[in-house]
Amino acid sequence: MGKPYLAIVNPAAAGGRTGKLLQPALERLQAGGLHIDVAETLAPGDATRITREAYSRGVRRFIAVGGDGTSFEIVNGLFPEALQTERPSLAFLPLGTGNSFLREFSDRGVEYAIESLLGSRTRVCDVMRLRHRGGVIYYINLLSMGFSADVATLRARRFSAWGELGYITSIFLTLARFDRRPFLVRPEGESSFDKRRCLFLTFSNSKFTGGTMMIAPKAEIDDGLIEYVRWGPIGRLGLIRNLPTLYDGTHIQHPLAERKAVRSLEFNLDVPVDVMVDGEVRSLQCETIDVLPSALQVVA
Repeated sequence: MGKPYLAIVNPAAAGGRTGKLLQPALERLQAGGLHIDVAETLAPGDATRITREAYSRGVRRFIAVGGDGTSFEIVNGLFPEALQTERPSLAFLPLGTGNSFLREFSDRGVEYAIESLLGSRTRVCDVMRLRHRGGVIYYINLLSMGFSADVATLRARRFSAWGELGYITSIFLTLARFDRRPFLVRPEGESSFDKRRCLFLTFSNSKFTGGTMMIAPKAEIDDGLIEYVRWGPIGRLGLIRNLPTLYDGTHIQHPLAERKAVRSLEFNLDVPVDVMVDGEVRSLQCETIDVLPSALQVVA
């Protein structure tokens, strides 16, 4: 039996279903010869703290049990300390509501994740580093500003208990406001900040968000690059007509859309803005994003 994994579990994810679904999944993994220790979170930030303490004790293999928010917290518990030692491993048991990162590899969810763990399937993964006025955040999926972040923020702050209805309600309210505005950003290689209004900006490491939306269809998790997608000030009817293209990735062919693959970006924001980062919402005064190439090993 190899080195153990530490499974960090958010039992409240998916309305409490994660805690109920955990034991059968663990039994399958243990029957396959894996040794797994378990630590449960009780409050936001616990997964980051638990990971950081475990890493300091020498633990190098982790399983995120829950949704994207659990893996986000684990990644922020690993870095920047993990840059100084051996590359850590992160596996997934997607028992939460959102598991966009794992969809990069398969749409079979838990089954695929268990097969990957039992088969020791691994690959290297870049980590994105966001510096903001208050500190540093690390992520492996995407960061977004504008419409998509506005929807996620509204849902988190006002309709989190409404489930899918809360998500739909947030979309319609954000459509009613339809705040297309500039976010001053300068991608690597550009001489000036982009001051044009836009519907949204995304800074991605992997292709999917929101479970099935392919926001960055050309993103690769191990190319050492940030996939930057910008959609200009499209109108309400234009957005509604083009919503299906956000799911198959063809939105980047729209005349108002742009994409670039860059190693870094710089912001010039006067005030904090609402962002969505790996399924979590924050209000941040972003300064720079860069890449930590192949900093993480993912089991997938």
